[in-house]
Amino acid sequence: MFHAEIGIIGGSGLYHMPGLTNVREEQISTPFGDPSDWLTFGELQGRKVAFLARHGRGHCLLPTDINYRANIYAMKQVGVNAILSISAVGSLKEEHRPATFVVPNQFIDRTYARRSTFFGPDIAVHVSMADPVCSEIGNTLMAACGSSNVTASKGGTYVCMEGPQFSTRAESNLYRSWGADVVGMTNLQEAKLAREAEICYGTLAMVTDYDCWHPGHDSVTTEQIVDVLEQNNAAALKVLDAAVAALPAKRSCHCQTALKDAILTKPSVVSFATRQKLRLLLEKHLQ
Repeated sequence: MFHAEIGIIGGSGLYHMPGLTNVREEQISTPFGDPSDWLTFGELQGRKVAFLARHGRGHCLLPTDINYRANIYAMKQVGVNAILSISAVGSLKEEHRPATFVVPNQFIDRTYARRSTFFGPDIAVHVSMADPVCSEIGNTLMAACGSSNVTASKGGTYVCMEGPQFSTRAESNLYRSWGADVVGMTNLQEAKLAREAEICYGTLAMVTDYDCWHPGHDSVTTEQIVDVLEQNNAAALKVLDAAVAALPAKRSCHCQTALKDAILTKPSVVSFATRQKLRLLLEKHLQ
């Protein structure tokens, strides 16, 4: 099995990493099934990287059907300790214009049909999600946007909805009344699972259009959205290049100790099967 220190999860339109060198692919199996696609390994800015297309090559997976647990566990298996996640989103605020980026630091969960934890049924774990994004990753992504001349907003709230349908106008206005910044369908499960896996996680949210609250929403054509998506992906590759180069090799955040004091179940009660299944997560916490 190949190994990497940095994971990149590509969203809509970003199905491969053209800047990687020494590229090789590997099919990874996990206790939670198969990830969305084969992992692509390579080097970027001298760092070992693993890339995964969230929706699969050809965009064949709906947000609800993505095996988030397998995706994050596969990253853990290959040694990844930091994940940069790319996502296309709709804007909930006038200032977040199409073709600009947001680096959110908060999430609101509007999903209802997904598994968002590695744990259970015989082990209860409650990690903190007060700050769901690693501040080191967020700061690195913002700095990379600046050095890449990409317009980006630091912080803000990402509403993660179930989909695959887009928001109703009432929902869109509700999210705006909450003060949310962007709406998407994928990233919160990744953030929760990365925290349980003690992996640093951050999102680069690429605005494709205004959500349906906006008066000009109905005049936007599919062709225009595709054009913006292509612009966004080209800019995202520049940002990723700079972010990978700048990510600290050593972590000083609390992500790497997220399970400390989070396991409520007595070790003697946890079954052998569960210990084996979750060995990567539990071996340093259950003695």
